[in-house]
Amino acid sequence: MGTDNVSEVKEKGDRSPWKDIIEDISVLQLVLSFLFLGVACLLLMIYLMFTSLWIFPTLYFTWQIYDWHTPERGGRRTKFVRGWEVWKHLRDYFPVKLVKTAELNPNKNYIMGCHPHGIMCFGAFSCFSTDRNGFAETFPGIRSTLAILAGLFRLPLFREYILAAGLLPVSKASLDYLLSQTGVGNAVVIIIGGAEESLTSSTGVNTVVIKHRKGFVRLALEHGADLVPVYSFGENELFPQVVLSEGSVGRRLQVLFKQIMGFAPCIFTGGRWLLLPYKLPVTTVVGCPINVPLVKIPTQEQVDHYHGLYMASLADLFHKHKTSYGLAETHELHFI
Repeated sequence: MGTDNVSEVKEKGDRSPWKDIIEDISVLQLVLSFLFLGVACLLLMIYLMFTSLWIFPTLYFTWQIYDWHTPERGGRRTKFVRGWEVWKHLRDYFPVKLVKTAELNPNKNYIMGCHPHGIMCFGAFSCFSTDRNGFAETFPGIRSTLAILAGLFRLPLFREYILAAGLLPVSKASLDYLLSQTGVGNAVVIIIGGAEESLTSSTGVNTVVIKHRKGFVRLALEHGADLVPVYSFGENELFPQVVLSEGSVGRRLQVLFKQIMGFAPCIFTGGRWLLLPYKLPVTTVVGCPINVPLVKIPTQEQVDHYHGLYMASLADLFHKHKTSYGLAETHELHFI
């Protein structure tokens, strides 16, 4: 059973030049925010500390220290930011579509593993971190929360923006709180492959970093949260990347940077202005939930068992839908 977005996307023949311009700006602002906004906010606050406006960053840093643990305690999402009109235009640019293959019980909690990372996770962001892609209507009673790099919540000002968008750190403390202190009907969305998977992102290739990533399975067992595989078809096609060979100096520098900073600098190009992704459809397919029992202290055998079930379910989801969303029957899903 497949269900597309509740919101309709205009056909190309009905599009106006202004609509194209607005969509371009909507996507460009997210790309620039992804690449530069966090660092820009940090540099701005440091600069202001050495001007006559020093009182403002001083007051803010005092507030940030007081508010330090909010990201690990459920955050403070707002419908205002998640419902911005800009997210509708971002969705329409590609377009991004959300597809359901099974019902989710609002009386349970879920951990959704989203694949692949791609360069900027447009599918995951549009579907799970905005209210403009029909998630609430597609899955009534389920509240999606996208978990991202924890270090981003230490950046001044930028943290307020991502908290308002409902993003939370992908840390054990944060996810433990969400799954144990906020009731049921939660869907925690984790980009399992993370920065390492972004380095493998390449057009025409479907590679998932998951073989040794088992923390999300242990978390699911500890909270009795069902596992749900999610695959965003088309994500890897948006930004062609120069994939450096293993062992090369450039590759070693990327890996070193990832180990120090938590994310990896990718060498990629886009379409117009080299920053806009190619206008290709992205279809985020939510698979069938895998029932997971509550095991407060899971054994390694239990973790391995459900990790294997998850990988098999993800592979099944990929092969069942690949030809419907732009891939050939010969495409394979590679686990590393």
